[in-house]
Amino acid sequence: MRRVLAFFAGLTAVFGLLAAPAFACAGLIGPNGAVNLLKTTTFAGYHDGVEHYVTAFQFAGGSGQFGSLVPLPGIPSDVIRGGDWTLQRLNKEVPDVQAFKAFGTAAAAPAASDAVVLQQVRIDALDVTILQGGGEAVGRWATEHGFRLPPDAPEVLDFYANRSPIFMAAVFDADAAKARGQRVGDGTPVHLVIPTASPWVPLRILALGKTGADKVDANVFLLTDTAPQMLPVPVGANGMRIDHSAKATDSLLNDLRSDKGMSWVPQSGWLTKLAIDATASQLKYDLAISTTAAAPSPVAAGLEAPHAPVIPVRDQSTLLIGFAVVALMLVSAGGLLLLRTPVVAK
Repeated sequence: MRRVLAFFAGLTAVFGLLAAPAFACAGLIGPNGAVNLLKTTTFAGYHDGVEHYVTAFQFAGGSGQFGSLVPLPGIPSDVIRGGDWTLQRLNKEVPDVQAFKAFGTAAAAPAASDAVVLQQVRIDALDVTILQGGGEAVGRWATEHGFRLPPDAPEVLDFYANRSPIFMAAVFDADAAKARGQRVGDGTPVHLVIPTASPWVPLRILALGKTGADKVDANVFLLTDTAPQMLPVPVGANGMRIDHSAKATDSLLNDLRSDKGMSWVPQSGWLTKLAIDATASQLKYDLAISTTAAAPSPVAAGLEAPHAPVIPVRDQSTLLIGFAVVALMLVSAGGLLLLRTPVVAK
């Protein structure tokens, strides 16, 4: 009998399993459909056109397997084990802020095609699969591999696949974790290296399986070369606020750079900490980022639907020339036909 995987939406990319000070599962959906969303933390760094996404999956004890689907802004060039202290060090740099809450209670792959497995990596007791496909295809793959999808999964998967049909499916094997000697609370960090010109951090996935006034609580750390523009703008009332925004300290950058896989960290940068404190009904967006003068993309933020493909002017001219050539060929062929037609005297 196929073992049933508990599907959970974790963000850490935004979406893993971790909280400060104790790491915990995020968006965990059990076999009975119950949803438990604890505080999550994720890190997204953007430097030299590459997004570095670091998340962690926690061993919470028990047995069996648990799964997570994470939307991605592009195809990872590398999937590696994350550093041992990156997320902890960020939480130490900017502790949680207790604030008064102002909140209330690329073209996608065809939906009918099969999801394509692009990469498969085993990290400790975690099996990571990078998928490409439309929302229906990814949902079908998840179901066939034991994921238990909530009723809103088709809508949410389409929301992402229409903008970027790339997903990370992560399955944590609790039995393998115990066999490896991992203790309750131990986390397995994952580091995704994603070349992209338009970085974004998925947030809506955190509300998967939740409705109405259900709460979503998460921390998102950003490390960029300069102070980023963000869309939506974190204003608090929209379920997202800025708890920290300042030039990163040399001590933080040195500590991050010394961790595994973090040699890419620049000599200087800007650290932003966002607190997601929203209801499921509020969280209908992602976080688009821009570190240039250009504004963040509303499409990347999930605030606008992807635009229909537009033929560039140069391509249109080429197309018109092609039509003209075909027309001339037809006219010439017609003339030759007339020349060859015998004249019948009356």
